[in-house]
Amino acid sequence: MQLTHDTSKFTPRTYPITVICDGITNAPNIGSLFRTADAFGIEKLILCGNHIELGRKSAKTSRATEKYVSFEINNNSFETVSNYKAKGYQIIALEITENSQPINQLHFKTNQPIALVIGAENFGVSETILALADAVIHLEMYGKNSSMNVVQASSICLYEFTKQLNDT
Repeated sequence: MQLTHDTSKFTPRTYPITVICDGITNAPNIGSLFRTADAFGIEKLILCGNHIELGRKSAKTSRATEKYVSFEINNNSFETVSNYKAKGYQIIALEITENSQPINQLHFKTNQPIALVIGAENFGVSETILALADAVIHLEMYGKNSSMNVVQASSICLYEFTKQLNDT
């Protein structure tokens, strides 16, 4: 029999991971990011940019997780990332660049909190934020397309991060 929210045997847990969204405004993606944040027990979701709307379209895909996932909305993603870097977070950007490394080669410090920066659907993580990053990672792609949907890529990334944190 399929388990429900109330009958699953998962142990709730919060990981020292904050996801910072650099200009993500697509409502279904925002809703899905709330759902992903809940699924992986991240400490906070930060939506940065202009015209971020939390409404019917995002709520539909979030399945009400926006009601209990800790989040904030900030206009300036560079200031947000700079503040987290000053607080001692490892800044890890998810972006395909000439110098990015595959996620499976990243071994981050498990005793230091993580700020995962993900980018807008059409523009990715900005160059100014990439310059702040302690690491820039990508997912290896084996098909003809060179990228994935930001929520799918973030989910894979958060799975790897929580896996490494559980292994310590």
